[in-house]
Amino acid sequence: MKKILVIGPSWVGDGVMAQPLYRRLLERNPGAEVHVFAPAWTLPLLARMPEVSRAHLNPFGHGQLQLGERWRTARALAREKFDQAVILPGSLKSALIPFMAGIPLRTGFTGEMRYGLVNDRRELDEKALPMMIERFCALAEAPGVTPALPIAHPKLCVNRDAGQATAVRLGLDLSRPIVVMCPGAEYGPAKRWPARHFAALSRAFADAGWNVWLFGSNKDAEIGKAISEQAGGSAINLCGATNLEEAIDLMGFASLAVCNDSGLMHIAAALELPLVALYGSSSPGFTPPLSDKAAIVSLNLDCSPCFERVCPLQHTDCLEKMQPERVWQASQTLLQRFAPEHRHES
Repeated sequence: MKKILVIGPSWVGDGVMAQPLYRRLLERNPGAEVHVFAPAWTLPLLARMPEVSRAHLNPFGHGQLQLGERWRTARALAREKFDQAVILPGSLKSALIPFMAGIPLRTGFTGEMRYGLVNDRRELDEKALPMMIERFCALAEAPGVTPALPIAHPKLCVNRDAGQATAVRLGLDLSRPIVVMCPGAEYGPAKRWPARHFAALSRAFADAGWNVWLFGSNKDAEIGKAISEQAGGSAINLCGATNLEEAIDLMGFASLAVCNDSGLMHIAAALELPLVALYGSSSPGFTPPLSDKAAIVSLNLDCSPCFERVCPLQHTDCLEKMQPERVWQASQTLLQRFAPEHRHES
């Protein structure tokens, strides 16, 4: 039986977009085991992906070399006797552990002085593979072969019993339709729709009989609090109140999601929620929501996408001028097209 170790991405959204790679590896290697080496914050995603046999914790933070600790981690992985490693990040550090673990075939794109560390090197043609999901899946193919399109979308399982228990613990009402809003974006403020706009949208949904739940990490607790206050309490701030696993299960109860370009946006897409995705400084051309139920709202200003964390012009017009009425209308159009459906359960 073939065993494949994937060195997974560091971002939650990228972690979602890697699922089709795992699926393709199994298609090309029937009966194989796919393991993933990934940071702690992405492990709940892997638990919801049936393609992944086992996840291994990547304990190394960004920029940490720690050669001695990497050697010990690699030697522990060596006991698994992997036949191949697929290295998704382009850094030198990400290629060290598969090399130290003695994995014979080490597949990845050429990057950061990785000659020798990566012995199945692929040259990345950015024009031929414009989307991240295509680049990931290309590493499952034979050299020179591009992935067959279209690539099936990621799909995450939800555990409804666990979600019910979390809802009871947090005192959440499941009797009315639910819209989840994800106001954070780890990358930076140039990807975050203003709190006052989220608050106005929250009030509109509450007036229409909806429950509004705000999701995000501890880092988003402040903006979640601001939205809830500005919305007169009509939005329940769950930012930092759940871990990622709980958030996934609770989002499974929703009938609609409104998200910045963020990891939670990709989770909402993989849960097959009708989704309004808000784009400011980034582009849906590279990392779009992978869903047939998504609507993208972008002002397409001359200065965007700039891909900057903070607006270089100091006005963030791409998001400031994106009015709540426009997002409300996009939401209503989606809801008319997609009636709420039963969610995929574990």
